Amino acid sequence: MAVATLSCDALIIGSGQAGNPLATALARAGRKVVLVEKNLLGGSCINYGCSPVKAMLASAERVQQVATAAEYGVQASAPRPDLRAIVARKDAIIQQLRDGVRRNLTREQAGITVLHGHAAFTGQHTVRVTLEGGQEQLVTAPLIFINTGTRAAVPDVPGLAESGFLTNVEILDLKELPEHLLILGGGYLGLEFGQMFRRFGSRVTLVEHADRLLEHEDSDVCAAMQAQLAADGVELVLEAEVRRVSRNKAGQYTLTASTPDGERRLHGTHLLVATGRTPNTDDLGLDAAGIETDERGYVLVNERLQTNVRGVYALGDVHPGPQFTHLAYDDYRVVRDALLHGKRRSAKARPLPYVVFTEPQLGRIGLSEQQARHQKIPYHVASMPVRVVGRALQTGYTTGFMKVLVDERRRILGAAIFSEQGGELMSMIQLAMAGRLTCEQLQDTVFAHPTWAEALNNLFAKLVKAR
Repeated sequence: MAVATLSCDALIIGSGQAGNPLATALARAGRKVVLVEKNLLGGSCINYGCSPVKAMLASAERVQQVATAAEYGVQASAPRPDLRAIVARKDAIIQQLRDGVRRNLTREQAGITVLHGHAAFTGQHTVRVTLEGGQEQLVTAPLIFINTGTRAAVPDVPGLAESGFLTNVEILDLKELPEHLLILGGGYLGLEFGQMFRRFGSRVTLVEHADRLLEHEDSDVCAAMQAQLAADGVELVLEAEVRRVSRNKAGQYTLTASTPDGERRLHGTHLLVATGRTPNTDDLGLDAAGIETDERGYVLVNERLQTNVRGVYALGDVHPGPQFTHLAYDDYRVVRDALLHGKRRSAKARPLPYVVFTEPQLGRIGLSEQQARHQKIPYHVASMPVRVVGRALQTGYTTGFMKVLVDERRRILGAAIFSEQGGELMSMIQLAMAGRLTCEQLQDTVFAHPTWAEALNNLFAKLVKAR
């Protein structure tokens, strides 16, 4: 039986934070667009990334507020988190977002055809789509955009695959609170889930192979984060090489790990693997199109997000580099501007802001101290504990510190804000960096009193030359 062929102006593989707005923009410009998605519309951010995790973190924050209410002169009974209700709230939020994506792609914008199925290249500009019902459809297009994202990377640990485990996808749908959650990985996912479930009432042990959490951050940032998690009651096992994972008939996990203090056996009822990501490219038939990847399977691109095959692009987490929703969305803007507005902008010359949504938040932009030293950039640094900020004293959020780096022209090189509203404060500094404001201009700005922003009046007064 012959396979039907569908021709279009642009084919987008993957309904993520770059692919969806690109489909809309191209369709509005009069292009005929086909978008293929084999899982859920909306990609990882909406379905099992930023949005659901942050929704559940909001519940953990409410738990903490109730638990500490007496410190504010408010008498309240001990909080009793209901994980089923927490997950149901999360699901309602996510369904609303999914419905919005579906409306936008299928009803609100003409010119977009959505195919639910698995896409694989059969040539440089031809893709075979195996639809959900089993039928096949060939799609040809002069422009193809790969936006298939990533999935959890699974370390090669003996016994792990046989024992079973949770990833960031499955843990979001638990209906019963883990008695003891073991977490492999000390990156931002492990930290957010670790603090969240500890505040829900689980015992949490976080296992990391490096000698500190967030190993790419400066040592003072790592130390502050570790101190906060320890204060929350999260057990940290650092410099740990997990040698084996096993699970008994009762469902109890045992992790055997080598540590500087000798071999340890860690026991838990649930196991979350948060050791990084791997690209969803292994089943795309990239070889048939001659599309080049790196040794890990990420699609190689130039600064305009073009692959080595003319007319084929890779967007979002599927190409090498930092993996954040806001960068994926900016990938869309880079391609949109080039194709529709005749503007060229490099995807490799842009700021990298990010936030770790623990409490306090860690907001990061620009260079860290170790990066500045590695690049041999002279700098001044200012650091200030949060406890001296008026707003911190009033609200009780006194944990953390703020740090900024300034160059010899008094312009900001970077900042690490470990504080309540750390992400928002970091974004203010990012705007100042974009506007090339000097530290004196920020220091002398009239900020409303009493706000968190007021801290910038005092922070830059503490600048000293880095040793």
